[in-house]
Amino acid sequence: MTTAQLQDPATATDAAPAAPPVPRPRSRRRMLKRALTGAALALGLTAGAGYLWLDATSEVKATGSAACTAVTATGAGTGTGTGDRDAVCAVLASLAGAWGAADADAYGALFTQDATYTTYVGTHYQGRGDITEAHRALFGGFVKGTKLADSVLGIRFLGPDAAVVTSRGDTYEGGRPAELSKVQTYTLTRESDGRWRIAAFQNTQRQPVMERASFLLSPGTVPGAEK
Repeated sequence: MTTAQLQDPATATDAAPAAPPVPRPRSRRRMLKRALTGAALALGLTAGAGYLWLDATSEVKATGSAACTAVTATGAGTGTGTGDRDAVCAVLASLAGAWGAADADAYGALFTQDATYTTYVGTHYQGRGDITEAHRALFGGFVKGTKLADSVLGIRFLGPDAAVVTSRGDTYEGGRPAELSKVQTYTLTRESDGRWRIAAFQNTQRQPVMERASFLLSPGTVPGAEK
């Protein structure tokens, strides 16, 4: 090979191959972004599938009874007959009737003068007047045209003039829902006029996925009725 050939890369036959181009910083960032996007997508799909599985396997066993008067009351004074139980059930039936009729005054009249009412979003009402006016607004707005569905889990008398009712419930339009998404506690008292009224009400939105995850991670939290 001549000196000219050694000096001219175009005529060199055994010159070393050119080194591959070094990726530009922008190319590296693009590759990293794609990798992170892929990882996030895979993680999202896995989390989504896990959420759907938890939701699908979170059915409750203790569903209660849609017929309040079919529930056997427990506690003090329950051996004297079913009259008080039926009177308590009548209050709940009237509550649903007033809701369906969007009658705030009839609804509020089922509560004691100093009743408390806590909604599933955490709003707390104090007194019959507060409860009545709040539902007057609700019946004309957020819950307009809805009905109440409930399923009684238990009726427990604390004495001759006090009872606690636990239930599952929901609002609905059209057909009654198969699954009720909230859990309620009613505390009722027999007042001096002999009528039973609601002294306190607590409504809780059930979180099925969180509940199911809790049961899996800590089996000791499973209620006896759900085992």
